[in-house]
Amino acid sequence: MLLTDKNGVLFFRFLNFSGFTELNHGIFTRNHGFSEGPYQSLNVCAGVGDDIDRVRDNRHMIARLCGDGDLVFLKQVHGCDVTVIKDRDNILSGKTVDGRLTGDAVITDIPGLNLVIQVADCQAVLIYDPVRKVVANVHAGWRGSIQNIIGATINRMQQQFCSAPGDLMAGIGPSLGPCCAEFVNYRSEIPESFWKYSDKGNHFNFWWASFDQLCDAGVSKKNIQIANICTKCNPKLFFSYRRAGITGRFAAIIGLKQTASG
Repeated sequence: MLLTDKNGVLFFRFLNFSGFTELNHGIFTRNHGFSEGPYQSLNVCAGVGDDIDRVRDNRHMIARLCGDGDLVFLKQVHGCDVTVIKDRDNILSGKTVDGRLTGDAVITDIPGLNLVIQVADCQAVLIYDPVRKVVANVHAGWRGSIQNIIGATINRMQQQFCSAPGDLMAGIGPSLGPCCAEFVNYRSEIPESFWKYSDKGNHFNFWWASFDQLCDAGVSKKNIQIANICTKCNPKLFFSYRRAGITGRFAAIIGLKQTASG
């Protein structure tokens, strides 16, 4: 991944997305924000106990750094629901909680909508169709992974936007790595089909599970990048629920710019 500095704020970009000038994307760190205490400092989640005004300040700063458009947040519930936005007005209608869309993946072809996944160990899987000009962002925790939310998202991209899986680009963001993804009760929690991703003990490599799910859905291996950064092992860069319990959420973002030069 490429570490980028914009106005003093550091964030990561996927190299396989770097050639698309029409695309906004970034994996922000936990730093350079306004929150304090366990949420220090660039926490974007309003539902973890942080001061709501500081969360708004953090979100506004990220929106400015994205250059244009609006941030679209989901109420993430560790399920397999995929939200499709084809009309800007629908952002505040339909399946919402507290004015936010509910689900664990979101897709749009509308320029100016920057899709946000809030992360503190789970994966954000960013997907781009450069042919149809469609973006998707997926919240893939272990519960979403065993339900194959990645495959469900790509299926909806095919149905709603005629995306061809072979055209898709994907990036698997910083998240809990195989070094720290311990599941003591995996025999009752994780299907046996996923046990091949274990270290023959109780640690699992969900990065490779997501890689395989992308490939199984038709995405070319050469179009997939894995960050290979463990959130729990990098406390100076990322929030981690496994490490801290009470903590913030960092932002993983993808969206189409309102203009190619914006």
